Amino acid sequence: MKAHDGMYIGGAWRPAVGTDTITVLNPADEQPIGQVPAGTAEDIDAAVRAARDAFPAWAATPPAERGALIGALRDQLVARKDEIAETVTAELGSPLPFSQMVHAGVPILVSGSYAELAATYAFEEKIGNSTVYLEPVGVVGAITPWNYPLHQIVNKVAPALAAGCTVVLKPAEDTPLTAQLFAEAVHEAGIPAGVFNLVTGLGPVAGQALAEHEDVDLVSFTGSTAVGKQIGATAGAAVKRVALELGGKSANVILPSADLAKAVNVGVANVMSNSGQTCSAWTRMLVDSERYDEAVALASAAAVKYGSRIGPVVNAKQQARVRGYIDKGVEEGARVVAGGSEAPREQGYYVQPTVFADVTPEMTIAQEEIFGPVVSIIRYEDEDDALRIANGTVYGLAGAVWAADDAEAVAFARRMDTGQVDINGGSFNPLAPFGGYKQSGVGRELGPHGLAEYLQTKSLQF
Repeated sequence: MKAHDGMYIGGAWRPAVGTDTITVLNPADEQPIGQVPAGTAEDIDAAVRAARDAFPAWAATPPAERGALIGALRDQLVARKDEIAETVTAELGSPLPFSQMVHAGVPILVSGSYAELAATYAFEEKIGNSTVYLEPVGVVGAITPWNYPLHQIVNKVAPALAAGCTVVLKPAEDTPLTAQLFAEAVHEAGIPAGVFNLVTGLGPVAGQALAEHEDVDLVSFTGSTAVGKQIGATAGAAVKRVALELGGKSANVILPSADLAKAVNVGVANVMSNSGQTCSAWTRMLVDSERYDEAVALASAAAVKYGSRIGPVVNAKQQARVRGYIDKGVEEGARVVAGGSEAPREQGYYVQPTVFADVTPEMTIAQEEIFGPVVSIIRYEDEDDALRIANGTVYGLAGAVWAADDAEAVAFARRMDTGQVDINGGSFNPLAPFGGYKQSGVGRELGPHGLAEYLQTKSLQF
């Protein structure tokens, strides 16, 4: 794992304009593992100019050729799979098996899907006496988070390249080493100079400069709702397109007919995955009154097993945030049945897997995104009450519904105000659109819907 001391701009590693750096820490032991440059507005400007210069030729490249190059990028990610997993584990703290399977494995799957979509997507159609063309938006500013560092990069860069756009990426400052590995893969894949550019740096400096740059045509951001609102306002003032994948407070609705043990155990596992640092995690578990106590006992027993399985959260600030929410839950009257706010280790940014019972829908821990390994179990009286609670937050990103048969679960899920719902433990689909209702965001990622975000429409009448 070697950190580059420059920016990847115009097909080469270049020195940064300034001299400030960002030290990357391993959250498991709080020790430094690398250093990257802290980019400035001048670095962002150079990257955007490189992307703008490369755009005409890349947009004119036949989609099948773009797809072949994305396929070559996928092959490079495959070749680097072990190094990617080790790097994510080092800078995020994710256990190595999870890094191998998810952090390295899923981006390979997604990039492969866009290699195929680029060659098969209908960029042109006939409607009556019109020919409609779907054309690339232009230069994309991609701002990505630390919780799934490579997955979120690929979710933006692969469809943008497939559409014919060029990209400037500003990754999260906590996980820039993974982004540098991706830039190496782009270079070795033979993607033309300037089509992809990387600037590491801080959000308020490099990220803001990218969002505000007049030559960026679309900003794609994944992160907090608060920052997403700022980016949306900035883009709105410039009449610039945005794609925002923001926060979540997803409901795991266990209907009375469901297999309770399975629903509870899968639900707890979902939240503990990636140390709870998943925007789509089912952090609110909704259980009917008759089986509530049984669900609490099952969830408590399940959470205890994760004490030695999950990694730390990403940094000291995040650790303090999650522990503060746990204290807030106790203060407002919720009951801790597993875990708690005390740090389980003296070193590293660890948080105990925590389960709350006696949570009411209006409590802070039932309304705000905690982004840690914390489950809130909420009682409901009937299905209408469950629906009211499920829809009773400002978010609408994901969720789950469990019932004796799929039809019953689907009927409930269709009434939920959320962008994606897993039915009875449905598996991940890299082609299904992912994104939220309400304050969980604008636009969709993955599959053909994710590709469409980077296209604009032109019609010619004959």
